[in-house]
Amino acid sequence: MSLALVHSRARAGVDAPLVRVEVHLSGGLPATQIVGLAETSVRESRERVRAALLCARFDFPQRRITLNLAPADLPKEGGRYDLAIALGILAASGQVDPQSLLQYEFLGELGLTGELRPVAGALPAAIAAAEAGRILVVPPGNAAEAALAEHADVRVARTLLECCAGLGNRRVLPPVERVDTTPLPLPDLADVRGQAHARRALEVAAAGGHHLLLIGSPGCGKTLLASRLPSLLPDTEETEALQLAAIASVSGEGLDPRRWRQRPFRAPHHSASAAALVGGGNPPCPGEISLAHHGVLFLDELVLRSSS
Repeated sequence: MSLALVHSRARAGVDAPLVRVEVHLSGGLPATQIVGLAETSVRESRERVRAALLCARFDFPQRRITLNLAPADLPKEGGRYDLAIALGILAASGQVDPQSLLQYEFLGELGLTGELRPVAGALPAAIAAAEAGRILVVPPGNAAEAALAEHADVRVARTLLECCAGLGNRRVLPPVERVDTTPLPLPDLADVRGQAHARRALEVAAAGGHHLLLIGSPGCGKTLLASRLPSLLPDTEETEALQLAAIASVSGEGLDPRRWRQRPFRAPHHSASAAALVGGGNPPCPGEISLAHHGVLFLDELVLRSSS
């Protein structure tokens, strides 16, 4: 069969829309063409995939290969589609059973030796794969993050060969191990001595979900007090915790499972730009306001901040 379909996930903010990797082999001079609004990093996957297949002792088809990343109007970036592209080429050339790919989704960047490397946004992809009723295969570097999606069936593959062996029933791809989410201790309000009025204001703000303005001379303890506010807030619900983890996953800062269910505390410098506060860029990345979602955003030196 010269046509194969593999499922993967894109990254669009904190969402993970489905991407269908369609691979077609045809006659003509050997060439590989990638279509579907793929950026340079995706087009470069041709060389990574070719080297990985040859290192794994697979045959790279000497035919015209057309790769379509659908939907065509969704921008594709990064090396997250490498594993799906490689498996699609193997399925289209008859080296892997195409039917074995239909119940899976694949994420991972390929090294030249076939090693699988982590990508950003694994947790939103795991949640979306669970909603679609498919199994997600991720590199070991994304296992701890994807394990936070308790209702998702996530498997781990270290190399391209290991992934193909799991698809061919020669071995079982291991499920992710649930990570220890014992929370780290938060700064406690008991550390503050005195400041009875300010402590009372913090308690009222935490109980009612109010904003709070702290005014005082430098060194009187405003930052110390504000940093203790998360310890007064209740732990997040599972839905809120998944939202926070998804934001952290796509932010590039990484996700610490030990902060699971803890409210975030963000304190950007007063010279931070508007883009750093509200987010942006291409592809869009969350700013400090988004990273403080369901938590505390502390704006120190408020009068020194730009009005723009």
